[in-house]
Parts: sequence; structure tokens; C-alpha cells
Amino acid sequence: MREVWIRGAAMTRFGKHVARTAREMVEEAVAGALADAGIEPADVHGVFVGNAAAGMLGGQESIRGQVVLRNTGLLGASIVNVENADASSSTALHLGWQAVAGGAHDCVAVLGYEKFDHLDRARSWRALNATMDLTELADVFGPDAREERSIMDLYGASPAGEENERFSPELLADVSVKNHYHGSLNPCAHYQEALTAEQILASRVVAGPVTRLMCAPFSDGAACLVLCAGGSGRSRAPGVRIASSVLGSGRGDDVSRPHSVTETGRAAYELAAVGPEDLDVIELHDGTAVAEMVVYERLGLCPDGESERLVRERATWLGGRLPVNPSGGLLARGHPLGATGAAQVVELVWQLRGHCGARQVPSARVALAQNIGGWVGTDVGSVCVHVLTR
Repeated sequence: MREVWIRGAAMTRFGKHVARTAREMVEEAVAGALADAGIEPADVHGVFVGNAAAGMLGGQESIRGQVVLRNTGLLGASIVNVENADASSSTALHLGWQAVAGGAHDCVAVLGYEKFDHLDRARSWRALNATMDLTELADVFGPDAREERSIMDLYGASPAGEENERFSPELLADVSVKNHYHGSLNPCAHYQEALTAEQILASRVVAGPVTRLMCAPFSDGAACLVLCAGGSGRSRAPGVRIASSVLGSGRGDDVSRPHSVTETGRAAYELAAVGPEDLDVIELHDGTAVAEMVVYERLGLCPDGESERLVRERATWLGGRLPVNPSGGLLARGHPLGATGAAQVVELVWQLRGHCGARQVPSARVALAQNIGGWVGTDVGSVCVHVLTR
């Protein structure tokens, strides 16, 4: 297999972009990534487009990528549309990596986008509910759950419910304080204001100890990456290599198996020939503050039962020994489902290049991105882990 390098990386600011269309956000991200790579649209041979909810929110199915890319100059390249819940664009990145590593293409673009904010809020919630088994949702809340209840109500019953009571509200607030502080340093973040623990604890309760400001906001936005084989591409910025890309699915109802994040992380470490101790910076899927603390252990960042110690020691803050989510993570950078995975990797490319200003992790050389999508039974629907090096 050939080495695959990220030569271009760009994203829009995430947020509630009521006046902007998905196409406008995509055009901004694509133009930025191509300029960063120093190439023209004609140099791109394939495009992998991640999106989760455009069909349910706007009715555009089947050719979503071709529609949003219409004015980018990329029509004519092979375009693959990828839908895999919150992991849509990290899955697209995995497929783009495969295409370049396997020799099918020398240069591809990977795009993630989402226009999640909708005047009909019920439609947004239905799109979110569709990231889990709707039969299970109905079993928990009754036959009208698809219309009236949200997966957000399930935090006490399913996605991270079994972990909710393990952590104190104060500890979870500390995680959110960290990520909102990091987000205050990121001009692309949805939330750019540092918050206090008191503000976070005083926000509306979602389930158990989890409050609204311990949960990621659903955002609009787009992110784009340009992948090239070996020395392809003409970017003047330092190259970032994809050392490993691993895509997995959850264990469903088979609780005898390890959690999928644990299995996928181990496979990614092995393929990249690194371990958790080699990582300099991490972007992980913090849909809630609970999720961030659980993933510390599942990725081997600390022994089981010691995620609390990482938080209390502030090890995962900028300036700590293992910075996590310097972008602000999903909690502050925002969570436009189909764009999240690509945005994580854009941030890590910028970190490895040393281009992050006040939120820069000094001398970062090895980075990891972990992204999940959906929920089925006792585990996520999909999980993708990328290890990057410079």
C-alpha cells in the first residue's frame, strides 16, 4: 500500500448558519482545501462526501454530493456519497485513504457537511433519532417516540446511560469547562466563550448529572481534506501522513465482546506502530462530557477507572501532558453530524503543522482522531480512528 498524505485542510466556522445554504458552506471549505493543497479542481480524481441528514432535513437524497459540489469545479471526478450517522465524514476519509493507498487515485478530496438547523425543529429531532434503531426507541418510549421523543432523552437509558452515574456533576463540569476554554481560542468554533463550572452546572438537566452545557450543540458547517499519494500535491505547508485508518462497527447486543472503540483503537495503534503513550494531541468524540471521560479509558489513555485522575490533574488541558480536544471538541467547536469527523482531522492537521496559534500543542508529531456514529443495542453503530504523523 502507498503512503497517503493530507496536503490540504480547511473548514468553515461551525454554528447556526440560518442565512447560509449547505452549498455555500461546502464551496468555502472546498476552495480553502484546494488552495491549501496548491492544486486545481482538475487535479482531483475522486471525491468522498460525508453527510448524515440532508435527506431527512431537506429532502435531497441520492446525489447529495453532486448537488453541493455543483459549483466547485469537481463535477466530472468520481463522487461517492457516504452516510454513516455522525461518522459519515470520517468514514468518507477512510474510503478516500483506501482509494489512494490502493492506487485507484493519486489525489482525492474528502468532504463532510451538514445543514442541521431547520425551522421545523421536529424534523431536526427526527433526523437525530434516525441515528439509532427506531424499534429500540419505540420499545423504550412507546410507538409515538419517533415523533415526540429524542435520542437525547435516552442518555439515562441507552447511549451513555450506564456510565452517567459513575461521574460526579462537578467532574463532568470540569470536562466541559476545559473544552469551552479551548473553543474560546478557536475561530472556527460554534461556542467561543469560556464558561465557568457554575454556569455549566446551572444549565438545564438532560439526564442524571448531565446538563445541557455538558452536551454538544448541533451545528451547521463543512470541512474538507485533500489526500495525495506520496509526494503528490504542491502545498507549501508541512505534509501530514495518515499512519492508520480503521473503521469498525459496534458489538450490538453481544456484551461478551469489548466495546468497539477499544477494538478499533487497538487496531489503529497496531497499524500505525504507535501506542497511546506516543500521542501528542487527540480529538475525540465528546458528544457529552461523560463520553469524553469514558473514551479516555477505551482508547488506553489511562487505565480503567482512572479517567477521573486525568481530569483532576488537568492532564488533558492545553499545557497538560496529553491535550484532548484543543479545538473545543464537539462540546464547543460544535457537532454538524456529517462534518464532525473531517473537522477533527482538519484540526489535527493544523496542530501537526504548528498553525493553531493560542491553542497550539507545542512540537506535536503524532495525533489521533476518534469519531463514532449512531447507536445499536449496547454499542455505537460505527467507529473510526485515524492516527496522523508529521
